[in-house]
Amino acid sequence: MEPFHTPTSTSIPYAFTSIPTATNICGSTNCISISPWMDCRIWSRLPQGLIDRIVACLPPPAFFRARAVCKRWYGLIFSNTFLELYLQVSSHRHWFLFFKQKSLKSYIYRNNTSANHGTLRANYEGYLFDPESLKWYRISFPLVPPAFSPASSSGGLICWVSDDAGSKSILLCNPLIGSLIQLPSTLRPRLCPSIGLTITNSSIDLAFAGDDLISPYAVKNLSSESFHIDGGGFYSIWGTTASLPRLCSLESGRMVHVEGRFYCMNYSPFSVLAYDISINQWSKIQAPMRRFLRSPSLVESRGKLLLVAAVEKSKLNVPRSLRLWALQECGSMWVEIERMPQQLYNQFAEVEGGHGFNCVAHGEFVVILIKGSDKALLLDFIGKRWVWLPPCPYINDGGCGGRREDGVDELHGFAYEPRLAIPITALLEQLTLPFNSFTA
Repeated sequence: MEPFHTPTSTSIPYAFTSIPTATNICGSTNCISISPWMDCRIWSRLPQGLIDRIVACLPPPAFFRARAVCKRWYGLIFSNTFLELYLQVSSHRHWFLFFKQKSLKSYIYRNNTSANHGTLRANYEGYLFDPESLKWYRISFPLVPPAFSPASSSGGLICWVSDDAGSKSILLCNPLIGSLIQLPSTLRPRLCPSIGLTITNSSIDLAFAGDDLISPYAVKNLSSESFHIDGGGFYSIWGTTASLPRLCSLESGRMVHVEGRFYCMNYSPFSVLAYDISINQWSKIQAPMRRFLRSPSLVESRGKLLLVAAVEKSKLNVPRSLRLWALQECGSMWVEIERMPQQLYNQFAEVEGGHGFNCVAHGEFVVILIKGSDKALLLDFIGKRWVWLPPCPYINDGGCGGRREDGVDELHGFAYEPRLAIPITALLEQLTLPFNSFTA
């Protein structure tokens, strides 16, 4: 066997003249080779299809930087051929999207009359977080009009819902390409309903539940209504309604979708409400250790429904902790799958200070956001690690790790998969064109 340091010569499979310039892949002719492997006369002969495949596999920040290279790459997002290739070869990225929003209490009691709409900010921005590289990116939503708030996310689209009490206006936005689609408004007037959204390549399901306005000054959890469109030609535009379980107390906010069902937390006492989309029926699931839970949250991770909560048994000799349970396939039994290390929980409890926390999950990652603070923890199931998120550099809140005062914006997060192409949007644009009043 020859030693590794033996000089070798590798032939280059193209015959070139001695002219030091050649046209590169983007049309430039002022290229001088430094080494044989970086010679632009090699790269200029790469098949265009191979180049497109490489570009389609780039992560979003690198792709948008590459658009500045030449006109052809800039126009790739307008090419149906490239977008079809992108759908075939691009990787699924388990990112998160965070927004600064008012706390629920200040949201409900603030004045949202039309007279104040002109004073609300008209240019929203969000903060993308890549849990693998632990990097932050800023993204804007210039097309979203005032008096809308982000409510859910699925399949690369962000769902924005009108703040005003009454029938809710709904917008679906893809911030990467700047598209905005308006859906038909809900039929029943509501204040702050729980909202669930799930999008596939061929269908969309959207559900609003609870906070029915029974008078201008009173709400009650009475009903849910759902929206469905699929590529097979079946659609139901808020025509499917269902009664909620009696005496339920829904969490105003989002629902979680897992295997054909929407789930949301029920309070007093704690339980989980499940809505089966196929049979249009609600049911109730008992929560684990429900008498000892604090700040429970439901998330979807790797196809399973998880419940994340702090456990506090003040009268028992059990240390306080933060635990995660997974709902089993039988649909009624929970199994504990993870527990925060006790030393880390002591740090977490000191920062959290009893104010509570929210959770959001995507793929193998779970983010725990401490209310009223800029601190958050990341759990990586695959890497088996807990880490504090680096502070977002785009948020100026007067300090790192400090507690925000009441009424100040808090971070609220969504699972977000950045996607250039979303097949169902073409069908949505056709069916909802008569309802669109916002131009994109």
